[in-house]
Amino acid sequence: MKKLPFINPPNPTTLNLYKRPFNHQPLCFRPITTTTAEDHSFNDPETWEAGELGNPSPIIQDHDFLRKSINSGSGLHVLDLIDRGSIEPDQSIYNKLVKKCAQLRRLKEGRIVHNHFRNSKFKADLFIQNSILNMYMKCGGLVDARNVFDEMPQRDMVTWTALIAGYAQNDMAEEAAASFPKMVGVGFKPNHFTFSSVLKAAGALSCDKLGRQVHGFCNKCGCDSDVYVGSALVDMYTRCGLMREGRFVFDMMVIKNEVSWNALIAGHARKGEGESVLKLFRDMQREAYGPTHFTYSSTFSACASMGTLEQGKWIHAHMIKNGEKLIAFVGNTLIDMYAKAGSIEDAKKVFDRLDKRDVVSWNSMLTGCAQHGLGKETVARFELMLKDGIKPNAITFLCVLNACSHGGLLNEGHRYFELMRKYMIEPEVEHYVTMVDLLGRAGLLEQAESFIRDMPIEPNAAVWGALLGSCRMYRNMELGVFAAERVFELDPYDPGPHVLLGNIYASAGRWKDVAIVRKMMRDGGVKKEPACSWVDIENAVHMFVANDDAHPESEEIRRMWEKVCSKIKEVGYVPDTSHVLFNVDEQEREEKLQYHSEKLALAFALLRTTPGSTIRIKKNIRVCGDCHTAIKFVSKVMEREIIVRDTNRFHHFNSGSCSCRDYW
Repeated sequence: MKKLPFINPPNPTTLNLYKRPFNHQPLCFRPITTTTAEDHSFNDPETWEAGELGNPSPIIQDHDFLRKSINSGSGLHVLDLIDRGSIEPDQSIYNKLVKKCAQLRRLKEGRIVHNHFRNSKFKADLFIQNSILNMYMKCGGLVDARNVFDEMPQRDMVTWTALIAGYAQNDMAEEAAASFPKMVGVGFKPNHFTFSSVLKAAGALSCDKLGRQVHGFCNKCGCDSDVYVGSALVDMYTRCGLMREGRFVFDMMVIKNEVSWNALIAGHARKGEGESVLKLFRDMQREAYGPTHFTYSSTFSACASMGTLEQGKWIHAHMIKNGEKLIAFVGNTLIDMYAKAGSIEDAKKVFDRLDKRDVVSWNSMLTGCAQHGLGKETVARFELMLKDGIKPNAITFLCVLNACSHGGLLNEGHRYFELMRKYMIEPEVEHYVTMVDLLGRAGLLEQAESFIRDMPIEPNAAVWGALLGSCRMYRNMELGVFAAERVFELDPYDPGPHVLLGNIYASAGRWKDVAIVRKMMRDGGVKKEPACSWVDIENAVHMFVANDDAHPESEEIRRMWEKVCSKIKEVGYVPDTSHVLFNVDEQEREEKLQYHSEKLALAFALLRTTPGSTIRIKKNIRVCGDCHTAIKFVSKVMEREIIVRDTNRFHHFNSGSCSCRDYW
């Protein structure tokens, strides 16, 4: 049978391969249609069964390229037509097949095409070999890609760039970085695609030495003015923590785009510099650059770190106004933002509206519920996650174990710790910390100590610190001293354990031992972080420290607290002076309690907010026991919901009780 030459299609999105029918009738054109998103399920080659479409069609459309073999053969219908001699192959057929595999991430079909290509007369074609290398990288077939690269008799700049870019995009930064000097060593001059990829690798490795060297090479090659290289440089420097250098590159860029802005915004967000992120977000809009999903994600992360609910709501509204869809990774950061800003109800609403929930979505929701003291709800949601078929990871179990610890769910905590083995997850030190905390908070101090001694890994300072915290709670001096000594050996510069040990001694009235602990801190250069609290009122942040008289309204604030303190004493508040670590008389000890930073912040909020509105306070360390008790009474007397976020969790005070049920 005579082979007909390949005929170029009239439509660039389709490819028509004609074979003269046996009845020798004139060739007929079949109507050509383009594939839409709605047609995807019909056109998906995976849904086609052998024989479903009848006899092989002489016309191959765009979506036919990865159609399975109707009968036994190579595995793909187009390749079967080539093998039977029905069509004359050329490079464009293989190139089209490879591109389709790369676009649809079809590794299995890509291997079939590659094997067929290696047996063709075009097997030495460098262009198609580069396409196959790129296809394997995009499909995650890194071993296949490396084999293709090693077997290539000839390589060009595209070959090396495809290899480096593939490594960088598949989180193999070390391999990408190692390939770059090899490429230069064999005489190839990198282009802006190569530079962008190796800079991405340098940023992932946080290797500013490599990044600076590549930057110098960019200047030498004249690629530093390219917008993509410039954006990659900004990203690299900020990932290495060099914000000044990143900003310098950004400011020197003649041409910027959304990627440039996103790189700088994301860098500040990773550093927790929320104010800078919000300023850049506004500057970006003033410069007429539209925010993307990546912009919103970074900005929500910044709001989460600051706990600024109103700013976060404003940016969420901005995203909705711009018509942006709530895709998974943006939704995940939005859930995290609302939870960390104190609005767990808004976090739940966002979670419920997500079209697709992945393990990160569930982890964000579980973390939020745990932080807000919703232990039982966290457990219930975790069970729903398992029913939905989402496989939990190590972070998931850490979220659930934390919820059990803070919620006093002892049996559930034990069960989920054992469940990790079913999912082939090896507990890390953080999981052991939560288990020690779970046992300690339940008052099972001896069991907690035995658990530590039986751990298969060496306990660190955090593990012993969890036991020390429980000893402080239950005033077990002997075991507390033992745990503190272990912490001092492992982390002598952490002030937290020193303070906890001092609290234990102070509770027992052992003031000489308190003085010894203080001397240890002075001699070792260990400094306690000054406690401070802050509250947002009308988009302004007001910060307070203990006994603060620097605020312009300090006198009014103190009078307000004294008034409130009198009211709550009438309904049962008794100052707990055991939290004062000074050997002074009872009256002076009580006075020192009254002007803690969270009480001053609360008094100011009562002065400056409308009656009945929710008050939100943030604190940089754990809220003290006396303040916790006092705020419970204030929520009842003043009829306010008061939400306090400390380093451990959220406390929702309402009608004289707290969401933690005094178990924190």
